[in-house]
Amino acid sequence: MNKLKIKKGDKVVILSGRDKGKTGIVERVFTKNRAVLVPKVNVVKKAVKVSKDNPAGGIIDSERPLPVSRVQLICSSCEKKTRIKLEKKGDKKQRVCTKCGKVIEARKEEKKEK
Repeated sequence: MNKLKIKKGDKVVILSGRDKGKTGIVERVFTKNRAVLVPKVNVVKKAVKVSKDNPAGGIIDSERPLPVSRVQLICSSCEKKTRIKLEKKGDKKQRVCTKCGKVIEARKEEKKEK
């Protein structure tokens, strides 16, 4: 199966749907389903039964994954939405912005202090 060009930590913009135009950072990538999870985007209401974990039950908000085709990467250097091309440098493949030509690095998450 083809690898996705969008990775965890990338900044993306939503291209279609009710959240069109919103931006966010990819929290998780589902390669099998070709989907990404972006916080506070594609939030749906879900009815939940009373259980040990949720003693009140009722309706909760839940974030659902978006298809990769509905998001586009924002370049970290030129801050524009862009397509990505893969270039081979020796043994490694690098993601390159098609607009500015610079290498795109995935953002590293800061570790949370306890």
